[in-house]
Amino acid sequence: MPDQNHSPDTPDSAEQPSRHIRSFVLRQGRFSLAQERFHAEALPRFGIPYAPQRLDLDAVFGRAAPHILEIGFGMGETTAAIAAAQPQNDTLGIEVHTPGVGALCKRLVEQQLNNVRIVQHDAVEVVRDMLPEQSLDGIHIFFPDPWPKKRHHKRRLIQPQFIALLTTRLKPGAYLHCATDWQEYAEHMLTVLSAEPLLANASADYAPRPDYRPLTKFENRGLRLGHGVWDLIFTRKPDEGAQ
Repeated sequence: MPDQNHSPDTPDSAEQPSRHIRSFVLRQGRFSLAQERFHAEALPRFGIPYAPQRLDLDAVFGRAAPHILEIGFGMGETTAAIAAAQPQNDTLGIEVHTPGVGALCKRLVEQQLNNVRIVQHDAVEVVRDMLPEQSLDGIHIFFPDPWPKKRHHKRRLIQPQFIALLTTRLKPGAYLHCATDWQEYAEHMLTVLSAEPLLANASADYAPRPDYRPLTKFENRGLRLGHGVWDLIFTRKPDEGAQ
């Protein structure tokens, strides 16, 4: 029978629902030979296996530095670009799709980047079970699946319960940055983030795209076609009683 005693090294039982609605579906996507090779050869170097115990992020990266979490990094283009531009920061990327993990591993090797680590697992479980409270300096959630059909809205990653959980992992003053090219989802994000009492909007509503978030080729193509992109940046409020 599992030990029921609370320990700072194990997740709080109050944060462990028996199940949750997943925001992704594992589809059989194209897996190139290069992605397959780098997934096999480089993930042991950059990967962190999922385990229901708290990570020591300084130990994971071998130094004390600001910690950025990226949820759903896709093919890793933005992740690698930010890591290269901000070598002073360490990034923990979460992605479930194997081709994307292989693609990011390839970028890390080719660009000789050592400030990124990868967990290939469900983001809700990683945040809930592995990340200590107030351990993050920033969170990036760029272009998550909008699940546009109304009957699928329950699958959206940005939901009040998950945002409340993410907020507990932010240090006071740290930021949460979301971006989407789906206007209705942007409005949903704004409503959910604004309702979280520990978060404050850094703008009146939507934020200008910060320089650190590069434009991807798909985003550039969408902008040329007149599609909108909405960035939302919120910061965690100071703890009550803090000076």
